[in-house]
Amino acid sequence: MRPRPLLSAALFSAILASGPAVAQAPRGLGDLGAARAAETGDPVDVELVLAVDVSWSMDLSEQAIQREGYAAAFRSEEVQRAITEGNHGRVAVTYIEWAGAFSQSIVVPWTLIDSKESAESFAYALGKTTPIRARRTSIASAIDFSAPLFDNNGYAGQRRVIDISGDGPNNQGPLVTQSRDDATERGITINGLPLMTTDTAMGSNWGSISNLDEYYADCVIGGPGAFSIPVTSWDQFPLAVRRKLVLELAGSWPNMRRDAGGDDVVIRIQNEEPTDCMVGESMWQDRQRFWMDGVQ
Repeated sequence: MRPRPLLSAALFSAILASGPAVAQAPRGLGDLGAARAAETGDPVDVELVLAVDVSWSMDLSEQAIQREGYAAAFRSEEVQRAITEGNHGRVAVTYIEWAGAFSQSIVVPWTLIDSKESAESFAYALGKTTPIRARRTSIASAIDFSAPLFDNNGYAGQRRVIDISGDGPNNQGPLVTQSRDDATERGITINGLPLMTTDTAMGSNWGSISNLDEYYADCVIGGPGAFSIPVTSWDQFPLAVRRKLVLELAGSWPNMRRDAGGDDVVIRIQNEEPTDCMVGESMWQDRQRFWMDGVQ
């Protein structure tokens, strides 16, 4: 198993309270930026795909919290400053929603954000429609759908990032690790926002797992500077999105930093046992067998 950077939930409040992140770029990121600059298109600091889960495991109010959280983030001074103070002072963003293997849709197409006005216009566009829920969870298909969106989109970013948020493991479509590796081989970074908002001990959602943060760290995120921020309650979500966007849209990346007490704010997770990256598929197969046994 490859250890991957993860923002500890216990230390989340520390990084929220800190100032704008200033971290050295990881090794190899400079070469990636040079390659992006050589492409045709308007130069931007980052091309960002926001890929948001709208599966049936979340109710309508929770999905509304997601939309409103992203809209509020782009209206925030902190995010707008991260954009305008970058090397180019401009980013390109698109917002998609996904669920099962055949359920992906572009909510807001590629949009250039280079000012307070354009950031607020993007936020306004997010509020013009409501999410459409769909069945199953295919993180792999969301990645496979997102990766080609960078091709010929009219922008040449120093970085290309897919930001995946979801509340369960992959249970349909390709292997998530293969989709991740295919995307990172194209120079794309995948960041994660695992939503650990379901009480798995109560069995309220069969598709949830208690270690979703570890699953995202080991099976989903990847590429230069990849990181993940777990959300353990819905009231955390707006702050988590805002802080995550600052890290993604600013000219810096998260690194091993310490808070005022000397504790690591961004840490690396190393499990004693490798995370089962097919846990979602196994859970679905068990559910299918349960249904079949019930009709026999």
